[in-house]
Amino acid sequence: MNIDIKSEDITPRRQTFSHIAARYGEDRPASRYDEATLDVQATANFHYRPIWAPEYEIFDTSRTAIVMNDWYDFKDPRQFYYATYNINRAGMNQAADRAFEFVEDRELVGRIDADWLAKAKSYLIPLRHYEWAANLNSLLITDFGYGTRFTSAAVFASGDRLGMAQIITRAGLVLADYDESVLVDGRQAWLEAEAWQPTRQMAEDSLVVQDWFETFIAQYLAMDGILLPLVYGAFDDTGLDRGATAVSMMSEFQVDWMKDAARWVDSFVKTAAAESEANAAQLSAWYGTWRAKAVAAGAALATATLGDAGAVDAIAADLDARAARLGLTV
Repeated sequence: MNIDIKSEDITPRRQTFSHIAARYGEDRPASRYDEATLDVQATANFHYRPIWAPEYEIFDTSRTAIVMNDWYDFKDPRQFYYATYNINRAGMNQAADRAFEFVEDRELVGRIDADWLAKAKSYLIPLRHYEWAANLNSLLITDFGYGTRFTSAAVFASGDRLGMAQIITRAGLVLADYDESVLVDGRQAWLEAEAWQPTRQMAEDSLVVQDWFETFIAQYLAMDGILLPLVYGAFDDTGLDRGATAVSMMSEFQVDWMKDAARWVDSFVKTAAAESEANAAQLSAWYGTWRAKAVAAGAALATATLGDAGAVDAIAADLDARAARLGLTV
């Protein structure tokens, strides 16, 4: 018996799903990012309004003062969807694991000047509580935000913030030779230390903001734009002169993350500001409010760590220049 194996090409009726084809046409193949994020937002058949906010539908564009003609105009330049996000972050996490192993194998913590080691613990470990607040803010954006391109980026960021809180916790334990009391001390510093109270108040204020787009500007442009470069830039640079290579290596994930996060944050802010003058004005007002809070919080930390509040000035100037490039008035 002879078996004749043949192949046959089947031309698909269209290249992608119908909701993507409605935007791009049936003959244009869509990226996996497009298929995962375009027009996935629920828009009908909600059945009831939330009892805690009956003035809104469950998913409602009026939950923010920002108005968009198309909420899918936002585009993450990283084109993250579930698979690409996890592949990318797995690589970053593996690099972080190798850095921690190197620090411990080479006993680099013992090379840190004793006085700077105490300062490193005081400025780094309480920051895990700031990251927890950032995680909650990211989840609020995911919950109340509109348009899957926005909310998917936010939920990925929420996982990042929880991960960075865990990395800070791990670094704190390494710095303290796994004495868990260092975490208790860090929590008390967050609650009681004078230098941390402006940051704590700012974080707690951000948790009760009603407009989810303001939360986005507060957390990802203003607060992160001041505090993270201060801690992982100015403080880290000083620490290197005091033998704190270990701290730098254990913080590399956060440094890489800042560059990565700036790509989607800048893209989204620029898109919203370009939509209308009203949007640009509202975004500018929010930015001004939260920038002022972040500068005050950063100045308190810089004074306690470096003895110089002026370390925030250059960071604030860079952030203002960045905001201006995105279409905001500073």
